Amino acid sequence: MTVAPRLRVIGSGRAGRSLASALNRAGWQVVGLLGRGDDVRRAGDGADLVLITTPDAAVAEVAAAIEPSPQPVIAHAAGSLGLDVLAGHPRRGAVHPLVALPDPERGAERLAGAWFAVAGDPLVQRVAADLGGRWFEVPDEGRSAYHAAAAVASNHLVALMGQVHRIAGGIGVPGEAYLHLAAGALQNVAEVGPAAALTGPVARGDWDTVARHLDAIDPSERSAYLALAVAARRLVDDDGLPASLTDRYPEER
Repeated sequence: MTVAPRLRVIGSGRAGRSLASALNRAGWQVVGLLGRGDDVRRAGDGADLVLITTPDAAVAEVAAAIEPSPQPVIAHAAGSLGLDVLAGHPRRGAVHPLVALPDPERGAERLAGAWFAVAGDPLVQRVAADLGGRWFEVPDEGRSAYHAAAAVASNHLVALMGQVHRIAGGIGVPGEAYLHLAAGALQNVAEVGPAAALTGPVARGDWDTVARHLDAIDPSERSAYLALAVAARRLVDDDGLPASLTDRYPEER
């Protein structure tokens, strides 16, 4: 009979509570959830895995406060950090769920079957496996680039949909219609890749239409539109936007 691993989480925010709840459902023993102000010096006692889920800037300080021990794995869930912030601990690991965790209840559900970026001790791979997920290893030198791509895929996508709602908010089009459009575009990317999935005026070089878009939207939205138009054009060629367009809006470049 396999003994259930014992988990102690340091960090009582959305990530910490989501992971604690999800792993508890997966059969792990959650032996503690420590928050701000709690004494973490003996956090490794009675735990197989101590998972630090504080904001990235606090991970090194929290890890340094934990007394080193040969038994527990001291790990963090920070996407942008490597194992060096856990220096001094014999067993170290990192496990970053590549999924947005809006609140503990939804987070625990979405962790099931998620992708995870892992490094270090094999026990962090078991975290992913017990949650029915998949994992890939990211070395320390690649963590910042990995996390930057994650921010674009999740946070920037949310910001982009915020712009959609602002632009369309005054013309009576239901927001759900644009969400359906966005979901279909992402499905196309999954099926044929970004370059082949790109449609619309930038893809076909219809600069008159792009100019009409820029005239129609609020000036505060133009810089983001143009930046994303440049990024979209890179999928087609490296020439960028024509001078006839960028010269028309020099303040947005």
